Amino acid sequence: MAATDAQTSLRHAFGNVLAFFILILIGVLAFSIRLFSVIKYESVIHEFDPYFNYRVTQFLTKNGIYDFWNWFDDRTWYPLGRVIGGTVYPGLTLTAGTLWWVLNSLNIPLSVETVCVFTAPIFSAFASWATYLLTKEVKGAGAGLTAAVLLAMVPSYISRSVAGSYDNEAVAIFALIFTFYLYIKTLNTGSLFYATLNSIAYFYMVCSWGGYTFIINLIPMHVLLCIVTGRYSSRLYIAYAPLVVLGTLLAALVPVVGFNAVMTSEHFASFLVFILIHVVALVYYIKGILSPKMFKVAVTLVVSGGLAVGFAMIAVLVAMVAASPTMGWSGRSLSLLDPTYASKYIPIIASVSEHQPPTWPSYFMDINVLAFLVPAGIIACFSPLSDASSFVILYIVTSVYFSGVMVRLMLVLAPAACILSGIALSQAFDVFTRSIKLQLPSLSVDSHVNAGDASSESVVPDDTVKTDKTEDTHKERTSKKSKKKEKEPVEKPPSKSQIKKRLLVLPLETSIIAIVLLVLLGAFYVVHSVWAAAEAYSAPSIVLTSHSHDGLHVFDDFREAYAWLSHNTEVDDKVASWWDYGYQTTAMANRTVIVDNNTWNNTHIATVGTAMSSPEKAAWEIFNSLDVKYVLVVFGGLVGYPSDDINKFLWMVRIGGGVFPHIKEPDYLRDGQYRIDNMATPTMLNCLMYKLSYYRFVETDGKAYDRVRRTEIGKKYFKLTHFEEVFTTHHWMVRIYKLKPPKNRIRGKTKKTKSKASSKTVSKKQGIKKNPF
Repeated sequence: MAATDAQTSLRHAFGNVLAFFILILIGVLAFSIRLFSVIKYESVIHEFDPYFNYRVTQFLTKNGIYDFWNWFDDRTWYPLGRVIGGTVYPGLTLTAGTLWWVLNSLNIPLSVETVCVFTAPIFSAFASWATYLLTKEVKGAGAGLTAAVLLAMVPSYISRSVAGSYDNEAVAIFALIFTFYLYIKTLNTGSLFYATLNSIAYFYMVCSWGGYTFIINLIPMHVLLCIVTGRYSSRLYIAYAPLVVLGTLLAALVPVVGFNAVMTSEHFASFLVFILIHVVALVYYIKGILSPKMFKVAVTLVVSGGLAVGFAMIAVLVAMVAASPTMGWSGRSLSLLDPTYASKYIPIIASVSEHQPPTWPSYFMDINVLAFLVPAGIIACFSPLSDASSFVILYIVTSVYFSGVMVRLMLVLAPAACILSGIALSQAFDVFTRSIKLQLPSLSVDSHVNAGDASSESVVPDDTVKTDKTEDTHKERTSKKSKKKEKEPVEKPPSKSQIKKRLLVLPLETSIIAIVLLVLLGAFYVVHSVWAAAEAYSAPSIVLTSHSHDGLHVFDDFREAYAWLSHNTEVDDKVASWWDYGYQTTAMANRTVIVDNNTWNNTHIATVGTAMSSPEKAAWEIFNSLDVKYVLVVFGGLVGYPSDDINKFLWMVRIGGGVFPHIKEPDYLRDGQYRIDNMATPTMLNCLMYKLSYYRFVETDGKAYDRVRRTEIGKKYFKLTHFEEVFTTHHWMVRIYKLKPPKNRIRGKTKKTKSKASSKTVSKKQGIKKNPF
């Protein structure tokens, strides 16, 4: 018996050590597969939002956390400005700033930019380990290791966590998975220690990303599901009640959330379930201390009183919700609940490509073969169904819905798909390998020998129970019997577990073929993930590349334009552009912008959209009233860059028209079609965006052929009277124009017959800055 226990403990120790080293390798894999962008290009920050995060992190490391909380940024949203400390989720910034401080304390002199570039790959390793812990709580260590290695390579998560992708999701996905793990751990153990850690992890998630509302709605849904299905327990209460109380108090400490943690409709579900679980707990408590008759009377009183209180609470909530025009929901939340809401009422949300619904190929691109393994994982979670497995099922169902509404939320689906696919693969390998083990001759003999040894050892405790007298009198008989037992195999009736294992045995050939197919499936997933990491998601948006028969072409026009602004304009000059490029202009050119990617003021953005949609003179008056000196437009017609301002122009018209009714989308369409050729409408051909994009474009090839729209432009020869071109990048991708001063416009229009006094008065009148809106 002692030898068996030692062998079992040794086996467990070896398995734990092996699992530890596998987890280390998974972390290395998760980190290294995200370094293609640095290896192929350079250590540079990607996209648009990460540049703002990088700028804020620079400010934090230079000035300290107190100045960060009180920072008023006057270089954005001119002339409004922005309070940074109260309008950002500080989790990413504080995390990277802490990493930079720790590394410099250890005399590792890394720059802030380097730390920002590698923050996402580091936390992708943490997310893989958190996935292992979560899946282990649901279905064991084997499923946990499989889910961890799947998450380390899933393309959907790679797209938001490559080196240089310094966005909130870089740390938020780890916080999301770790919060779910601690909730399941508390649910399985009933430990108040893990419940406290769960609240702290939820607080970190609130600090990191606005998607924390997914957690505070999913967990109450699971608690409600457990109560309705009769699975209430004290462990469920400990897992949920501290999270609502402590988690809400901690969430209210984050300035960007504040009282929204208790005042918005996204959080009301957690409070209602919190009340319900206390009612259920009270009913169970009363049931345990009262007789059945008294219990019925008490239940009647409790239910009637509870209903009265519940109706009162619901009435208060309904009154609060009815007072809000959006029923207490934010615009993004309403877009999730009603996919058509943003396109109808908030075009600025619908204009973002990440907020569009995904296509079917995008599922295969982002989660690949996991889409086919998820149903098998759901079936595996039902055998047997536990509190933890029901939570995972609820997680995958809700994340599938949300990913179908917004392509950005494929990122929330990825961990759930990896968890269920890991469970499916682990269960499948378990069945197939057991089938092979029970049918191979050598393995079956070993199993019989082990069974015989175990049965002979199980006889020993029965003999030791006997008294000393019995041992002395029957010593010789027992020795003879033991010798016979060594010679003859012991036959025992098979147990229920052995019968079940025998029933699950598949034919040997079928098991081998199935394992080979699963290995090939995994190999295909690895190849696709590596390709996605190397080619699809590693190219930085600020440095573009294209392949042709001549080789690799690099388009560095964005940094070229920002460098020109930085070196050739005054520090206080204001630059107007569409809001997509606001963060980059502020961070790389260090110039004041009118709007940026925060998009908090729809009227201000609509003003810029109206200026771009207006004729040249009206646009000059709008920009002049905002003290703008330079206008930046992005144009891809020469090199075939599709994400330029002409393709985004209709969104400028829609957003501008939502605030200023004289801007009407049909005026820019010909028979409902958006055109820039000779069939385009006069309103389209005379608007500022058209002129700034196609000014002197005919000089490039003599035909003015737009390679993105694949047509010749309608108006080729025109001059600018209120703007002058000051810089165009090498590939014509970024064009910068300067507003002409009022004197240059008036000089050619004044008549010589007028007196000097009258000319002065006219110049004074026309020189006054006036906002037409």
